[in-house]
Amino acid sequence: MKLLKSLFDEQSKHFRKGGRLEPLYPLFEATETILFTPGKVTRGASHVRDGLDLKRMMFTVVIALLPCVFMAMYNTGLQAHRAISVGAPPLNTWQTSLMQSLGYAFDPGDVMACIVHGALYYLPVLLLTFSVGGNCEALFAIVRKHEINEGFLVTGMLFPLILPPTIPLWQVAVGIAFGVIIGKEIFGGTGMNILNPALTSRAFLFFAYPGQISGDGVWIAAQTSVDGVSGATWLGDAAVTGPAALTAGVSWSDAFWGFVPGSMGETSAAACLFGAAVLILSRVGSWRIMAGVVLGSLLTSTLLNAIGSQTNPMLNVPFAWHVVLGGWAFGAVFMATDPVSSAHSNTGKYIYGLLIGVLAILIRVINPAYPEGMMLAILFMNLFAALIDYFVVQANIKRRKTRYAA
Repeated sequence: MKLLKSLFDEQSKHFRKGGRLEPLYPLFEATETILFTPGKVTRGASHVRDGLDLKRMMFTVVIALLPCVFMAMYNTGLQAHRAISVGAPPLNTWQTSLMQSLGYAFDPGDVMACIVHGALYYLPVLLLTFSVGGNCEALFAIVRKHEINEGFLVTGMLFPLILPPTIPLWQVAVGIAFGVIIGKEIFGGTGMNILNPALTSRAFLFFAYPGQISGDGVWIAAQTSVDGVSGATWLGDAAVTGPAALTAGVSWSDAFWGFVPGSMGETSAAACLFGAAVLILSRVGSWRIMAGVVLGSLLTSTLLNAIGSQTNPMLNVPFAWHVVLGGWAFGAVFMATDPVSSAHSNTGKYIYGLLIGVLAILIRVINPAYPEGMMLAILFMNLFAALIDYFVVQANIKRRKTRYAA
């Protein structure tokens, strides 16, 4: 490691100001920062020192995401093996062919086989996301002549987890490029964006290519069905046939642990709970936002259950099922708590989370065209986060003026 550090120190002169490779300094600095601690640290007494810098914050989120990554691979393989065991198409994929050549049996009870099979779907999406999105980040850093920061690390980890396993790779590339450029870089880069970049990417794909995100093109098989369905289609069926479509052939505990169809990393509420604990204990994620989402969803679903409906069975879905279906848990823990695009004041975080919870359930129940709800609710509230903080600050100013009025 010392030899590698010496090599970087020796070559750094070529990338710094005046060097022949000066335009490529952002790429050099990004590589050096990943491998070693930052070369510049705060030394002046006038500055507030904190052990949590941007890189450590991003890596904390990555650690919180690890159980979701594991479930993305295991459950994807599990659902694929269930589909193959009942003869559901498509069977002629390169993933299944490679599994056969490696000698794996398509047994849903074989944990390692499920993980390997799922990894064949997840890893290409992950690698392409970092390749395309990372190059977009690097290009903007070179043009603007500033360092590449670690903000894309989390975006690159989040985006594959909210996609179905059979998403075409070219759509992954187009989607992440749109999210990075339109969702973040045009606003000035990390720390300046008003929208969550990962959700912006998925929203673009959702509206541009709905068939591959939640339509018939998504083939992940349900536990007792020969037909290919996705998590969104699962919720979509419930919008027509009611809660019975949710509970048919699957228990609440299966949905809680994540052994159900859906986007690769969103299915397990248990994995999201682990992530919530890590983010809250490390103070990287806001528990106020998470609590607001839970309260808003609970109040809205309880009210709709009390109203009931014969024509819209989704009104009868209880809160306990809402939290384990689709991307509710993943969105509440990892998406709504984005420190850049969410509200910043403590009171504003409660309001922001509460409204996300309310909107997510309303969109799911009232509008069957968008049965997921969580993605649109978070993006919509991203637009109002600054306004919420503004009114909170103005209320505080007014209260203080009244308190200290002469």
